[in-house]
Amino acid sequence: MRCSARGCRSGASWGLRWNNPRLHTDDRRKVWLACDHHRSHLEQFLSARGFHRDTVRVEDLAPSDG
Repeated sequence: MRCSARGCRSGASWGLRWNNPRLHTDDRRKVWLACDHHRSHLEQFLSARGFHRDTVRVEDLAPSDG
């Protein structure tokens, strides 16, 4: 699994679970993957739009996280 940051080829350590409340139901979660270096940047990007829900270690992602 690789980091979702543009141009990054690093392995992912984090799963950032998010949703767009205008498009998704409250229980729906989409996931971006992040390396240690890009975690805070991606969290800030999602948070600024009101999309960030939580962040978990990659190994703690559930199969339902997609």
